[in-house]
Amino acid sequence: MLVVCALAAACTAVEVGRRLDPGEEGMIGVGVSGAFAENQIVAEMYAQVLENAGYEVERHMDLRSRETSQSALEAGQIDVKPEYLSSLLLFLDPDAEASADAVDMARLNARLLRPRGITLLAPSPAEDTNQFVANAKTAEQFDLTTMSSLIPVADQLTLGGPPECPVRPFCLPGLSRVYGLVFNDFTPLDAGGPLTVDALRRDEVQVGLLFSTDPSIEQHGLVPLVDDRRLQDAENITPVIRSEKLNDEIRRLLDAVSARLTSHELTDLVGQVLIDGQDVVTVATGFLTQHDLL
Repeated sequence: MLVVCALAAACTAVEVGRRLDPGEEGMIGVGVSGAFAENQIVAEMYAQVLENAGYEVERHMDLRSRETSQSALEAGQIDVKPEYLSSLLLFLDPDAEASADAVDMARLNARLLRPRGITLLAPSPAEDTNQFVANAKTAEQFDLTTMSSLIPVADQLTLGGPPECPVRPFCLPGLSRVYGLVFNDFTPLDAGGPLTVDALRRDEVQVGLLFSTDPSIEQHGLVPLVDDRRLQDAENITPVIRSEKLNDEIRRLLDAVSARLTSHELTDLVGQVLIDGQDVVTVATGFLTQHDLL
């Protein structure tokens, strides 16, 4: 992703609350790897199952970038967050070779995180990868169906995406390396959020980067472009936690959430927030109750 900055609306550090005392074994700081609905829904699920088990939870749902959240995790300002396998791997090691193999991505991430005092738990079947889309007008005008179909016309188009896109390997650098794409212009917007969708609808940008589980793609008639040269890799949603906070009960609770999530359900949950206007807490509670996790 992103995932994308895994995508984020800003790169500047934000306040993440008081520094947690590693000795407070009952306190768990739950954060996100980007302040967008999907990440917040999953993080809220983590928070609720932990609270239900008797842990005191401190939420940090406004962390705008992986840079910020990873620093907070390693500093002990948060203890756990949902992550995306390949985006995390390339953040930890820009020279790593990401792939569509979730098992391999999990293994590589676990090895890189271990010396930092962080444990990678079981990846979820739910996957949310970066999805480039065109607005309907542009897709029809240039007969766009795949990323390769952009090659002859990209120099006439503006790409919209997260501010980090020019340096992210899945974004502009990857588009250049894998597809040879050079756009006429790039407009920094947000991490697969409403600014990008609005700019696409207004034709201020013709191609944008969203998340594959974003229900607004179908809602607004945007055209997903098939990643026919496989720029994007495995992005299964996976909890990462400070090792000193992990015990068998917490592992069981978080792995149970991951086991119940699917990409289809995740798309539906995001739609409940972004389209139906429900709040994140209510949506997370509904999912957990439905699956007997509370």
